[in-house]
Amino acid sequence: MNRVWDWAIAVGVTVVLLVTALSGEDTVTSLGPLGYVALVAGGLALAAHRRAPVTVLAVTGACALGYQAVGFTVPAVAYLVAVYAAVRAGHRIVAVAGSVLMIFALPLVLLVSANASFVSDAFAQSRDALQLAWLIAAGAAGEALRQAERRADEAERTREETARRRADEERLHIARELHDSLTHQISVIKVQAEVAVHLATKRGEAVPESLLAIREAGREATRELRATLEALRDDENDPPYGLDRIPDLVDRAQATGLDATLTVEGQRRDLPAAVDRTAYRIVQESLTNIARHAAATTASVRIEHRPGALAIQVDDDGKAAPGTTPIPGVGLLGMRERVTALGGRLDAGPRTAGGFSVQAELPVEPT
Repeated sequence: MNRVWDWAIAVGVTVVLLVTALSGEDTVTSLGPLGYVALVAGGLALAAHRRAPVTVLAVTGACALGYQAVGFTVPAVAYLVAVYAAVRAGHRIVAVAGSVLMIFALPLVLLVSANASFVSDAFAQSRDALQLAWLIAAGAAGEALRQAERRADEAERTREETARRRADEERLHIARELHDSLTHQISVIKVQAEVAVHLATKRGEAVPESLLAIREAGREATRELRATLEALRDDENDPPYGLDRIPDLVDRAQATGLDATLTVEGQRRDLPAAVDRTAYRIVQESLTNIARHAAATTASVRIEHRPGALAIQVDDDGKAAPGTTPIPGVGLLGMRERVTALGGRLDAGPRTAGGFSVQAELPVEPT
């Protein structure tokens, strides 16, 4: 749209210059055709005033001097527009220097043209042709618009900074709320489990596997809560959990009595932080759902590094029947949102051989 508008301005100015030249009573020399060429070139050059304001300023100035030299006392309208464009683009010094040069160059050009024989007449004609008041007005208009655009950009930047600051404040508020509501309860669970294990060991009794699992889950929950609070306080930190921690998830699943296995295929490579964290969360949520709802005895976790993608598959032999439609819970919805946000895909449902399967494919480049 800007380019169309620029060409409209250029054509309009060119028409004004030609009409003024044709309707005037100028004493045109034998180089009159070159004067028309200079008029047209100076006007059409304005089509590039956004992309190359300094170049356009020089071209329009040279064209103005050219058609004045061959006898056209046409106002330098194109040059005025070029001054406006140069000042608006921030080239104030160039515009001022060029205008001063034009003020002194026009009398000299007119002295050697057919329109002036004396210095006084030359300066008078240069004053009329350049129209110094319009020159000043063009520069002032360009500067005013430049300042207005700068203030608009500053206001937009201020709004973005305000929104970012409010988001940071909200994250801190959420972090405090989580700390107040969850830390105490999780700490109590962890301490009670630690005490129970200690007392059983002190009495020489066998510690139940379920009690050890509760203790380890309490420790892990404390670590994860701390990491979550840190992420809320600073969302630019690297995620604390990724593929390197998936073996720990499998070990904890085995501690609860589940026959869980982990298979990793393909060549390991560096992953984007969001992909690494999402992969961990998918496996974590899948194993949690298996322990809570599936009534399964075995589970398999398969990680495959493919060209351009990371594939994750978690299967179990639980009670999910083939052909049934699973009711998506909060965990499954959360997994789907994470995968979709990264531009990947997630399939979750009963297997034909029985049990449940979660399959995800994540692009290794952020989208």
